[in-house]
Amino acid sequence: MPASPAGPALDARITFLREADRLKSVLRASSLIDGSRRENSAEHSWHVMLYALVLADHAEPGVDVTRVLKMLLIHDIVEIDAGDAPIHGTVDHDAVAAREAAAAARLFGLLPDPQAAEFRALWDEFEDAQSADARYAKAIDRFQPPVTNLANGGGTWTDYDVTLDDLDNRIGPPIRRGAPSLWSWLRPKLAAFFNR
Repeated sequence: MPASPAGPALDARITFLREADRLKSVLRASSLIDGSRRENSAEHSWHVMLYALVLADHAEPGVDVTRVLKMLLIHDIVEIDAGDAPIHGTVDHDAVAAREAAAAARLFGLLPDPQAAEFRALWDEFEDAQSADARYAKAIDRFQPPVTNLANGGGTWTDYDVTLDDLDNRIGPPIRRGAPSLWSWLRPKLAAFFNR
């Protein structure tokens, strides 16, 4: 399909892309594997996409990895407005969800329809984590940070006084739902770390 001529739709897309650049400035609680600094949300989005692609054989049969990559690419874009809410932090989950929904409306609303509707639907699907694609995407999003923390000596687990029970309750369920074999690999490593 040939590209649309320049005009308001292209202007809107460029506006969205410029706004998306702000995701590079949103710092997460997690640090890089080498511990040199905190990662930003754009780096996290890229890294979980790479995880999803490399580990695709751990997804349920029929998962559309291309759709998963799209979800992971845009899943944290709302942090431009809402900020990062660390999974192990003490947060008001309802307030975070409201801020993120408002951010999704604003940010995806910068795009022309039907692209705005498509991106919002993908974001909503990821958040709901009911489809096989979204369950795998959510599993990967929860899998990457503990792998990083294991590699850097515990990372944020110390900062937030995280226990093995916390990990079992917060990251275990979504990983088991979307990629049970990854949880089977990760859980013994977590136990070894916390029981040393």
